[in-house]
Amino acid sequence: MEELDLTTREGRFKHFGSVDPIEGTKPIEKELMVDLQNSKKDFLFEVDSVGINNLSYPVVIGDFQSVGNFELATSLKRNEKGINMSRILESLETKNEGGVTLDFSTLESVLETLRERMNQTSAEVTADAKWYFKKPSPYTQLTGMAHADVKYSLEIGETGTTRKQLGMTAMVTTLCPCSKEISEYSAHNQRGYVKVLLDIDPAAELPEDHKEQLYEAMEINASSQLYPILKRTDEKMVTERAYENPRFVEDLIRLIAYDLAEFDWVKGFELECRNEESIHQHDAFSRMRYQK
Repeated sequence: MEELDLTTREGRFKHFGSVDPIEGTKPIEKELMVDLQNSKKDFLFEVDSVGINNLSYPVVIGDFQSVGNFELATSLKRNEKGINMSRILESLETKNEGGVTLDFSTLESVLETLRERMNQTSAEVTADAKWYFKKPSPYTQLTGMAHADVKYSLEIGETGTTRKQLGMTAMVTTLCPCSKEISEYSAHNQRGYVKVLLDIDPAAELPEDHKEQLYEAMEINASSQLYPILKRTDEKMVTERAYENPRFVEDLIRLIAYDLAEFDWVKGFELECRNEESIHQHDAFSRMRYQK
């Protein structure tokens, strides 16, 4: 048995089972390697989407940096075995300037680069991230950092954009109308979650403040808004506002839907409101779809 010098890293590695590399016979130069995924023959079917997901990547949304979760893919022709996965990251890197700016214009540029480098008919991306922004309290106007979850989803083909969606999840306060009606005083309230996915009209001009417009529609219709900083005067105002504006999840979803339907840049939407019920062990929810 080989005597090992355990004072060296190599000796310790071998002591724990590492072995010397073998003398290989396959080429190490790229131009001599077999390009298996670029094989050409009849592989029976075209593939709609093939790519990568659950990719964590820095993004910039507005004034702040955040972390995005990406899915990127292209189509795959029937006569091709696979795609070159490394080109997906290379295409994203072309827009990395301290993070990728998370907007439709930047994502469209990434997809055009990706589709061209892959020589495929379509390319798509979906990116989720937390959007941070400054929000003042209602009475004292003290500013703190608020957030909502946003989603950008885009697909392009040979004739242009085939899917353009904007999603957002925001938190609100809801106060139960039934509890207010039957109680001598007070009413139970809770944190609610509003989730929206908008189908954007590719032919429409998207407002620069589209995120702000969507966020306002989601929270202004609730019993009250959530704030990062509240002093006593703010808390009084928020509590009383909720009592003045009781909302079932059914109420909230209808009020938000009315505002969304009025956006001329929206073709349709999916909308869900969910309350973490403060007097039950279950949640309450309401969901709807709408197409103009």
